[in-house]
Amino acid sequence: MALFPLSTARLNLRLVCMGDLEAVHALHALPETDAFNTLGIPEEVGVTEAVLAAWLLDHRQANVKNYTFAVELAADGAFVGLIALKLGPEKYRRGEVWYKLHPDYWGRGLGTEALNRVLDFGFGELHLHRIEAGCAVDNIASVKVLEKVGMTREGRRRQVLPLTSGWSDNFEYAILETDPRR
Repeated sequence: MALFPLSTARLNLRLVCMGDLEAVHALHALPETDAFNTLGIPEEVGVTEAVLAAWLLDHRQANVKNYTFAVELAADGAFVGLIALKLGPEKYRRGEVWYKLHPDYWGRGLGTEALNRVLDFGFGELHLHRIEAGCAVDNIASVKVLEKVGMTREGRRRQVLPLTSGWSDNFEYAILETDPRR
């Protein structure tokens, strides 16, 4: 099993902790990061605290099913955002990734770098066969990240995401352990 944090050239990905509450709350409260997210903007910090507490409970289980990482710059520890890998039933060796980065760090390739590291973790250390992701069809930046790492668009689910702008279709992506990586 991996020793945390998971590292890249520019990032550290460590399991979230309650000390991340303010940064996570600030991230979730931004209209820019909420635009393609179904969580919604939390009305108060207590809502974010409940979400964070659930993630922490997952991390304390003997058989972790949901790894939620704080993404930080390796150089100075600045909070960049969140990325997670949720495991499916063991028989299927499948997981699903999601991520949310602070707008101050958009357009720098950090999402791609973090996602590649999580894919390495999922395939190399957790021995997954398939990792999936979904994103709103209008979330062009996320589409680019998923495709840059080698994920394949497998389909489109109609009006499944209740966004603040209304119902949105969702692109379904996946990558297999045998697929070429970028």
